[in-house]
Amino acid sequence: MRIPSTQALRALESFARHGSVWRAAEELHLTRSAVSHQLRLLERDLGFELLQRDGKGVTLTPRGRKYANDVRKALIVIDDAGGRQSPAGTGGSLCVSCTAGFASLWLCTHIAEFQEKYPDVALRIITPRKLDDVTDASVDLFIAFGDGNWPNRSVELLCEVEFTPLCSPVLLNNLGGIAEPKDILRAPLLHLGDFEDWTRWLALANVDNPDSERGIVFSDMNLVYSAAITAQGIAMGDELTCRKAMRAGQLIRPFDLSIKSPKSYFLVTDYARIDHPAQLAFTEWLKSRLSQTRNA
Repeated sequence: MRIPSTQALRALESFARHGSVWRAAEELHLTRSAVSHQLRLLERDLGFELLQRDGKGVTLTPRGRKYANDVRKALIVIDDAGGRQSPAGTGGSLCVSCTAGFASLWLCTHIAEFQEKYPDVALRIITPRKLDDVTDASVDLFIAFGDGNWPNRSVELLCEVEFTPLCSPVLLNNLGGIAEPKDILRAPLLHLGDFEDWTRWLALANVDNPDSERGIVFSDMNLVYSAAITAQGIAMGDELTCRKAMRAGQLIRPFDLSIKSPKSYFLVTDYARIDHPAQLAFTEWLKSRLSQTRNA
C-alpha cells in the first residue's frame, strides 16, 4: 500500500481549493516554497504530473484535479473518524457557506456563542457569489437562499422570509412622514438584484406604480441596508436580519403590510456529510438560536 505524505496531500487539497500556492501556504501556515516542495514530492511519489505550468502561473492537470477531489474525500473520511472518536463528538473542521447578508447581519452577531460551546470545531465561514450557489466543493454546509430545488443534495428548510418596507427615521422626517403606502414613491426605492419584491408589495398595497423599475439596484443585501440606514432610500427588508438595526432605531417599519418571499433560507449539504459530528452540532445550534431570536 503506497500512502503519500499526509502533509503533501493537505498541500494538494488546499491548493486545489484556493487555486494558488500562496493561499495554500497561508492556510497551512507554511512558506510558499514549502508548499511547492510538497507538491513536487507528491508528483514524484505518484509518478504522474499534478500541475501544469504556463505563463499565467500554475494550475492542476485534469488528472491532478481528479486526484485532488479524491484526496479531499479521503481527508473528510479521516476527519469524520476523528470527530466520532472525540469525547464530545464535536471535533474536526467545518466549512460553512452563507449568503453575505445573513452572515453579516445575523450569523456573525451570534457565532461566538457556537465557538464557545464547541471550541474543538475549526470553523470557517465563506460567502458565495450567488445566493443559491451550492457548487463549492470545499464547503461542508450551505446556508442558501432559494426555492429549495437542489437535486441530489440533502435540503432542509431553515426559515421562511417576509419582506416589508424599512427606512431610516431621518428619511421619514425629511419626507415629512409617510401617511399611506403611495407616499413611499416619494423616496428612492432600494432593490436587491431585481425589482420583484417592491413590485409585489406595491401591488398588494394597491399602489399604482407606472415606473415599476425605478430606484437603485444593489448586488448585495449589506449594500441595500447600508443605503437604507443612511437615509438614501427605502428598502424591502425582513425582521430577522434587520432586527438589530430596528431595535437600535436605525430602521423603522412604516407599515404592517408584508409579503412572503417565494424563496427561503435552506440548509444544503451532501448526504455523506449529514452525520458529521461538527455539522450536526452547528445545525442544531443554528436552529436553536434562530428559534430564540424569532421568539425574543
